[in-house]
Amino acid sequence: MSEADAGDRNDVTESVPGAELHTEGIPNLRDVGGYRTTDGRVVRLGLVFRSTALNRATASDLELLEQLGLHTVFDLRTSTERREDPDRVPPGISEVDLDVLADSPGSAAARIPEVFAHPDEASRLLSKTDIPAIFEEIYRGLVSLPSARASYRTLFLDLSREATLPALYHCTTGKDRTGWATAALLDLLGVPKESVIHDYLLSNEYLRHAMKPLLDSFAERGGDAELLKPILRVEPEYLQAAFTEMNEKYGTIQGYFTDGLGLGPDVQQRLRELLLE
Repeated sequence: MSEADAGDRNDVTESVPGAELHTEGIPNLRDVGGYRTTDGRVVRLGLVFRSTALNRATASDLELLEQLGLHTVFDLRTSTERREDPDRVPPGISEVDLDVLADSPGSAAARIPEVFAHPDEASRLLSKTDIPAIFEEIYRGLVSLPSARASYRTLFLDLSREATLPALYHCTTGKDRTGWATAALLDLLGVPKESVIHDYLLSNEYLRHAMKPLLDSFAERGGDAELLKPILRVEPEYLQAAFTEMNEKYGTIQGYFTDGLGLGPDVQQRLRELLLE
């Protein structure tokens, strides 16, 4: 990977950590880089990106993805989500399917499109549901489910290989499965926890405008949009539930990578060498 290539890609990314890249149909698209670590290094820009699903990518968006120089797109969605809303990507990009929630197919994180499709029924269910409790359970599963551990193992192992990069990973809304992937990676790289949480919560800002037409449609078809809003947000407590699960089972982020994902110190060091400057 030449310095010239990296420079070209950085021209289309934002220097402000966590800044959203402006697109027509891919909200919450951003560079994972730019954050400073506790030892004074910086996560490299132009190598790892995160987003919502790419099924609504326009021609202009596909041009932007090409400008980013992507080699690999990792899809963290279920097989049903992928089948109903397949990604649109530029030609030549390797696509890797990683079903994080394969062992929890009924998870709310994977059923958001289904909720939008049935406003009346969804509103009745949501009115009786403890949304925070459900999402905290989902986040514990992102750490402990065998399918999640296998998927994140493949994701991080591949990100430790230079030939994979630049890469993008996503789920449906880019906030839960994608949110944990980013939080775990930044934590491993040594980004302070307050910056990790800040990056995670940016999804609320970037999804607000993108979700408004869907919320309006939901209400027009008889649903209660106020009941829907909590499942489209992220909260610090959700991410903390994942970190608590990680700490209880593996002790540290390094323990999670080593014992939870089977990625030992050599892979962890390669990630730091590739992604930090």
